[in-house]
Amino acid sequence: MSGATSVEEVFSAIEESCGLLDIACSRDKVLPFLTAYGYALEQGVFFTTWTGAHAGELNYALLLPSAGADPYDRALSSGFIAETDHPIGTLLSDIQGRCPVSGYGVDFGVADGFKEIHSFFRPDDMPGLSKLASIPSMPRSLAENAGFLARHGLGGNVVGLTAINYQHRTVNVYFGGLRLEPESILSMLRGIGMPEPSEQVLELIQKAFAIYPTFSWDSPKINRICFAVIAQDPIALPARIEPGIEQFAKSAPYAYAGKRTLVYGITFAPGEEYYTIQSYYLINPPTRYLLAAFDANKAQALSYDRATGMPSRRLPKLGGSGVSAPALDLPRVMEAHVNRKDRSLLGG
Repeated sequence: MSGATSVEEVFSAIEESCGLLDIACSRDKVLPFLTAYGYALEQGVFFTTWTGAHAGELNYALLLPSAGADPYDRALSSGFIAETDHPIGTLLSDIQGRCPVSGYGVDFGVADGFKEIHSFFRPDDMPGLSKLASIPSMPRSLAENAGFLARHGLGGNVVGLTAINYQHRTVNVYFGGLRLEPESILSMLRGIGMPEPSEQVLELIQKAFAIYPTFSWDSPKINRICFAVIAQDPIALPARIEPGIEQFAKSAPYAYAGKRTLVYGITFAPGEEYYTIQSYYLINPPTRYLLAAFDANKAQALSYDRATGMPSRRLPKLGGSGVSAPALDLPRVMEAHVNRKDRSLLGG
């Protein structure tokens, strides 16, 4: 990124992205959120859209440093959300009190406003499943499914972040450091009543660098599960994709050198399978290098000079065509890419 990016520039990028998707974009709806949270745009901005029955919406997310106003308090004081006695109202503060948070993300819908707060955990001190499940205001469904997740290889994995959705009253828990074997994936999906993927989809899932199940306070079940795949070129998804979404993946605006950074989410919910497409508009160097380390198309890892934060050499290619790459040591890789002063995964 060169120079400071303004709120107006970000709004223009949102407007352009909406144009690619044929979605209405109201300046009056978007600017209040950009004005309230756009004080650290250099930390990162990304746009998200969906396929199938979930098409027709664009979200935009702003990444924030841990220092500064509490994102939930700011949402309340700005009138973006209302006070509530529901456990979701204390969940962020409970997480902050028990886990070292290195940065935040705030997510908004172009059509329906304030949605989520993401909490990114310190790369050198990420919590495990049991620690998050013990938080009093966390949905009990997380603890109730802890054994199931552990049996499918997630019990010993670190959690990189959580996302609290205040509209739907759900929580996403993001696991990294994965080795995804086909039988484990299929067993997991069957165990939570999700549709079985095709061979093409299963092969794509094996390239995921993170997996995030969704929990709520209203159900003991896992509501939804998503497998996240990094790419720097659009992926040919094994499904019919709306032309506007294909165009978004190819042409979404971005303000940094090199190729556009994309994250695809292969998502399963009861009775349906769909895709999330996320494109970074702004991305700080540590984040970009970290995501490049998990590039699903290349399956390569980068070695970094801790002093400069720049790649020093390329390591041998991991895996091959149709073969899942060995799992990377996520905490160690993150630690090597993160600014030592702030240690924020996505907050620079």
